[in-house]
Amino acid sequence: MSTEPRPAVVLLSGGMDSATVLAIAVAEGFRPHALSFRYGQRHLVELDAARRVAAALGAASHRVVDVDLGAFGGSALTADIPVPKDRAPAEIGHGIPSTYVPARNTLFLAYALAWAEVLPARDIFIGVNALDYSGYPDCRPEFLEAFERMANLATRIGVEEGSLRIHAPLLRLSKAEIIVRGRELGVDYGLTRTCYDPAPDGAACGRCDACALRLRAFAQLGLTDPAPYSSRTVG
Repeated sequence: MSTEPRPAVVLLSGGMDSATVLAIAVAEGFRPHALSFRYGQRHLVELDAARRVAAALGAASHRVVDVDLGAFGGSALTADIPVPKDRAPAEIGHGIPSTYVPARNTLFLAYALAWAEVLPARDIFIGVNALDYSGYPDCRPEFLEAFERMANLATRIGVEEGSLRIHAPLLRLSKAEIIVRGRELGVDYGLTRTCYDPAPDGAACGRCDACALRLRAFAQLGLTDPAPYSSRTVG
């Protein structure tokens, strides 16, 4: 019986959640191959963070793929649309905000699926979260379950082995619980970047939904977020 670690593809944005998922994949004995995207996002600073995180957590490899979602726009992250800021906690998670990127997770998972077939790997990890999230439809468990069913129907590895899995270990965790889990696994959150609208020097704005959720979680734990901010507000 082989004792070699099983390969897995881990979607790695460079943010807090995906860094935690990479650490979880390592802890569970997988040999993770990290996959990031340059998709026309305004917060390209996250890709530098992804490279740091992949190296720090021991990813077997790390690829950055170009997918030009900016060609379509339709999102505050890929077009000249203001990023929502200073929203009350009650607003976040209700409705679909302008920072939703149409079909982003569907496309990212499809690319991860293609790489998984080539490696080959039967496991894909994604850092979506259904509790403290900003109302994105492609972060819901129903979406992940549907994609996994499709993946096992549409791929050679799925048809021949019927065992391709989409892992979303953070799905039912709060942001604070994610931080606790990551710290247990040695994640350095100072390496990560989450902000949707960072300053030119890469400092987080401290006011967008992503910053608000992250800062609130650290505050709930009595911790200071080690990432750089141009301003810090906690709702």
